[in-house]
Amino acid sequence: MPSIKKVAEIAGVSVGTVSHVITGSVPVSEPLRLKVQAAIRDLNYHPNHVARSLKTSKTQTLGIIVPDMTISFFPQLIRGAETAARQRGYSLIAVNSDDDGERQKELLSLLRSQRVEGILLVIAAAPTPLNQLTRILDASIPMVCLDRIPDRVPVDSVSVEDVAAAEMGVEHLIAMGARRIAIATGAIALKNERRRLQGYKQALFGAGIAVEEELIWHGNFRPEDVSVICRAQLSNPATRPDAVFCTNGPTALGVLRAFRDCGLQTPRDIAFATFDELTVDDLFSPSITTVVQPAYDIGSRAAQILLDRIEGVVTQTESITVRLPAILKIRDSSRRPG
Repeated sequence: MPSIKKVAEIAGVSVGTVSHVITGSVPVSEPLRLKVQAAIRDLNYHPNHVARSLKTSKTQTLGIIVPDMTISFFPQLIRGAETAARQRGYSLIAVNSDDDGERQKELLSLLRSQRVEGILLVIAAAPTPLNQLTRILDASIPMVCLDRIPDRVPVDSVSVEDVAAAEMGVEHLIAMGARRIAIATGAIALKNERRRLQGYKQALFGAGIAVEEELIWHGNFRPEDVSVICRAQLSNPATRPDAVFCTNGPTALGVLRAFRDCGLQTPRDIAFATFDELTVDDLFSPSITTVVQPAYDIGSRAAQILLDRIEGVVTQTESITVRLPAILKIRDSSRRPG
């Protein structure tokens, strides 16, 4: 196995220069950096990060826990965080909690055992006791919450501006002529789901439309469950809404299944809009009107804040709160028939 000394010998530089190029800790001139990188490629050299971490107490590694990597929002989130980490010489370990509080607890312990220097956390939908969440976030390791922000716990956080984003989507449906607009939510225990429901109510209030409790359909993040809930609500033409707004992508898939099962078409029979791009949106006909979250930017900004904490760039004790705007992509599913 080639050593760092061999890399230095081939490149014609000191071992210290090779180390500086690998870690990025000290600036190295471009000609020397290219020589070192060429020697690393020629020798197929791989730095021993474990040995280095034992010596320096630094692993240059972050962890990120997300609920479900199969939901299209989260891979974009991870990509943003990974790019920001890589730009500052860190690696990122991504793991999946399955939206389960106990699994989340196990993964936090696992990442700490891997000696990650900081953790990005999208909290699980399954209720996490407040005292357990406080212990998690009060641990010695720096942590930033993203997308789903816990209640009553001061923590650095990055998410979309949920209220304004949902309000924008519902206002669009109203502008298209809808008056009885249902909302299908995910797990309402989550703060971001409640805030999106608040945005829905604000849009109705602003248009002088009364909130009908029977048009608030509380679901979860399992499309098969949501479709069952919505079929019961859509089966009676006399009480059927003229539009549905969804607060997240998995819930939207469940609503679309319910449309299909009830023989309904959008927008002919019912207008439709949702938070989050759907993974196969380009295959839907008609195309789906969407409130798009800046998932990549949320991941990137959260990683930057975490690294600033780790490296001492930010020393303030108060938590940092970043809320990014969403954009509305208007497509066929919300247009007036004809």
